[in-house]
Amino acid sequence: MLGVVFTGNRNLELRDFPDPSPADDEVVIEIKASGMCGSDLHVYRSPDGHGAKNIAGHEPCGVVLERGSAVAERFAPTDARVMVHHYDGCRTCANCLQGWTQLCDEGSVVYGRTGHGAHARYMKVPARTLVPLPDALSFEEGAAVSCGTGTAFGAIKRMHMQGGTTLAVFGQGPVGLSATMLGAAMGARVLAVDVVDDRLERAKTFGAEVIVNAATDDPVESIQELTKGLGADYVMECCGIPEASVAAIRSARTWGTVCFVGMGPEVTYDITADIIKKQLTLLGSWTFSTTGQKECANFVAERRLPVGDLFTHSFKLEDAEQAYKLFDTQTTGKGVILPS
Repeated sequence: MLGVVFTGNRNLELRDFPDPSPADDEVVIEIKASGMCGSDLHVYRSPDGHGAKNIAGHEPCGVVLERGSAVAERFAPTDARVMVHHYDGCRTCANCLQGWTQLCDEGSVVYGRTGHGAHARYMKVPARTLVPLPDALSFEEGAAVSCGTGTAFGAIKRMHMQGGTTLAVFGQGPVGLSATMLGAAMGARVLAVDVVDDRLERAKTFGAEVIVNAATDDPVESIQELTKGLGADYVMECCGIPEASVAAIRSARTWGTVCFVGMGPEVTYDITADIIKKQLTLLGSWTFSTTGQKECANFVAERRLPVGDLFTHSFKLEDAEQAYKLFDTQTTGKGVILPS
């Protein structure tokens, strides 16, 4: 089978790999949709593709094609529509036992980075990484939940956000748009911030009450004005840009909560004025647990949220080079590769 490998410096190759066969506790999935995530760009842009040996893609969704002898019957081939929690760990530490294998005490495998991912027709994973895909969701929607949308859901849950409050979301890429959609569905007044007009216009369709273009308006001043000088109750930073991170902190009201999701470089802020004297709660949120992934999928399905509308582009596996050149511009919505 062919698989996409990031080779570094914004290059990739389609390489030939043997079709996988499952061990006793593993399954082989036929990938129906493999989402493209903003964090893929870190590897795509890196000097060496982080070793340039593993198949990329960490938003897998598909059907079980083959299962090992020890795998439960509920994952029988053709019947099981599944997502993958794209990590594996030691399976015995406290974090692993709670479904947080990315926080494994012994270190984790990250499928699509340190293990083979989903930018290929088939993918082999341990059966314990499987999360059922609700019948109401398409494979593309399942791929989105498998990282981007699930990450936004996990961050909102970390903040314990209440309905009737104000949520400011910095960055309206796929994760930020998901946060806008989910926050609005949970009853928050959402203020969407970005520097790209097209993304801001899309944010309106996903439930943003107000949009702020940080390229032309000071986002801190705008959010203060929109909240009668108080600031936002909750703020999510989804782009990993230092200026946005500082603005996110300064946009929060006294006793507010700020959650950082975007991965970026170091940030400098005034800890006394910006945090201590405002009694802020600062959180970091990294993806989600297996339970959180299932909860997100069910929330989206039950409320019929338009997660599929996050996607603006789909590509065949053979068009992966074109796909990532476009995605690298960060001016589009979410992309998905359809290997089958």
